[in-house]
Amino acid sequence: MEIKNALFTLSSPTVSKCPTDNKPEYAFIGRSNVGKSSLINMLCNHKGLAKTSATPGKTLLINHFLINGEWYLVDLPGYGYAKRSKTMQEKLSRMITSYILQRQQLVNVFVLIDVRHDPQAIDRQFIDWLGESSIPFTIIFTKADKLGPVKGRQQAAKWMESLKDRWEELPPYFVTSSVTKGGRDEVLDYIDKINKEIKD
Repeated sequence: MEIKNALFTLSSPTVSKCPTDNKPEYAFIGRSNVGKSSLINMLCNHKGLAKTSATPGKTLLINHFLINGEWYLVDLPGYGYAKRSKTMQEKLSRMITSYILQRQQLVNVFVLIDVRHDPQAIDRQFIDWLGESSIPFTIIFTKADKLGPVKGRQQAAKWMESLKDRWEELPPYFVTSSVTKGGRDEVLDYIDKINKEIKD
């Protein structure tokens, strides 16, 4: 799939304020500073689409981007940003949880993991919660260029292996780089495949 146009549509403070049409939605989420905005811009071939920032944790709303007039890419706030107040953390947690559990148009959640790091408890808790909640999700490892292609793939495989302590069947995963555009075609083709299955 090639993205011909990507348009920012709406920022919503709650799930009830999200777009009212029934186009499929693919949500992107990860810990703060995982490279989410850079990945979204790389996938859409649009440098300024999602706002990148030197300060992590800038996304505070549910942001919808309409892709090719057919489906939404949804940029969710990051989790685990310790410098936020407890009240703000709880508010964002409620927003994310209600969107993921209540949004009928949500087709898949892409969980972003920085491939350079060993498994973090907060990522694992979130992934296990998605599984327990029967939410379809896919893992996207980011920043593979920092390790190189071979080491990046090895580290991702090791990370996935660690899930086997609780997971009988592992979720799909991709290894990406916003710098080299590695993994871009694979992620977009994956979304395209799901969209075609929905239509059929």
